Amino acid sequence: MDALTLRDTAKALATGTLTATDHVRNVLAELDALAGTPWENIVAARHDEAALESAARADTEIAAGNWIGPLHGVAVAIKDNIDVAGIPTRCGSDVFADAPPASRDARIVADLREAGAIVVAKTHLHEFAYGPTGLVNAHGPAAHPHDPSLISGGSSSGSAVLVARGLVPLAVGTDTGCSVRTPAALCGIAGFKPGHGALSVDGTFPLSTTFDHVGLLATDSLDASLAWGSLPGIAHLRSPVSGLRIGRLRGGIWDVDDPRARASLDTACRTLAALGAHVVDVELPETDTLLEAYPVVTGSEAYETHRAVYESNPGRYQPPTAALLAAQRDRTAHEYLHALRTAERLRHTALRRLRRSERLDALVTLTTAVRSAPATGDPTELRAPLLERCIPFSVLGVPAISVPAPDDGPNPVGLQVVGLTSGTGGHGSHPAESTALAVALAVEGAAEH
Repeated sequence: MDALTLRDTAKALATGTLTATDHVRNVLAELDALAGTPWENIVAARHDEAALESAARADTEIAAGNWIGPLHGVAVAIKDNIDVAGIPTRCGSDVFADAPPASRDARIVADLREAGAIVVAKTHLHEFAYGPTGLVNAHGPAAHPHDPSLISGGSSSGSAVLVARGLVPLAVGTDTGCSVRTPAALCGIAGFKPGHGALSVDGTFPLSTTFDHVGLLATDSLDASLAWGSLPGIAHLRSPVSGLRIGRLRGGIWDVDDPRARASLDTACRTLAALGAHVVDVELPETDTLLEAYPVVTGSEAYETHRAVYESNPGRYQPPTAALLAAQRDRTAHEYLHALRTAERLRHTALRRLRRSERLDALVTLTTAVRSAPATGDPTELRAPLLERCIPFSVLGVPAISVPAPDDGPNPVGLQVVGLTSGTGGHGSHPAESTALAVALAVEGAAEH
């Protein structure tokens, strides 16, 4: 499977060597070809006529010299917990099996359309985005893009699989605890979670209103950077790595047992140092408390969202989702508020220490504690290994990107880069995102040598 990169697609469209109509038709034909394969459930819904109409408009605009930018005429896929006008939002669940078509686009979809992108499909997700494996969905699990006996990771499973199989150059997901970064890591692509609120969650079905983020999945960090900078209101500047102070996380869950994964992380850190970054070992003593607060806040908010439907008809949910919701039923308001206030306090104290006392611009660590796993595994046992190295940065609300780490094996290793830079001088409108992307680009460069 050859990667369908955003940069090559954008160049072909801008120069006229490819029309948007031909591009979209090619993508739709590739989606048709998934029928009868292990990946036939990866596409949750389509509206081909609307996609082709958008492609025809893009061709007219580009031919008239009105090329908007790198997303103009590009086919994108959207996770099926995000509203796309004219298509139902079913969230991978029988609960919404009879949902009517959405009346309007979510904000991220509207922004993509403003940038010229064309929605070609909605994608599989772990039911209601409440899980990191991609195994739980009314239409069955999502198969790994390169080995259907393995999990894809989740909850943005379908978005990651379509990009990893080279069917679309860009897809959109959501990330509450790990749901863009984990499937990206397991599938060998880039998954970018900007800082909290950087991309609007308006029109996205909530898991946790406190921790939900919208994110991007692309072939690599260069494409993720290109897509990020093409969105309306984003002034993205490429930041130099030289002179950055980057912390390599150590201690507790941050220590790496897998020798190959540890070697990949070592290589990445050496590359950053060779480029002029100052790489130092750091600890995150708040880790355990962040991990304790997250499920209380997320679970309480998820249960409130689903309470009426769940209490009247729990059988409409897949059993693992029903079990997660049942576990939240007796949680008290006191527990929820304590966890919420703890998370708010740690956001302040941890970031102040990392930015001011440690003077850090970024952090590096692995994305997950495991690579992929057999699809026959127990989703409950996989939750912690897939979530625990991502959760802290969702709670802290800082941008993080997972990229394929330098690795000599067939099973991808995801390396996570976290942006911390504050202030706006020389970094565009979102300095921490610019830093995270710059470091990720450098790390991916290490894999090419």
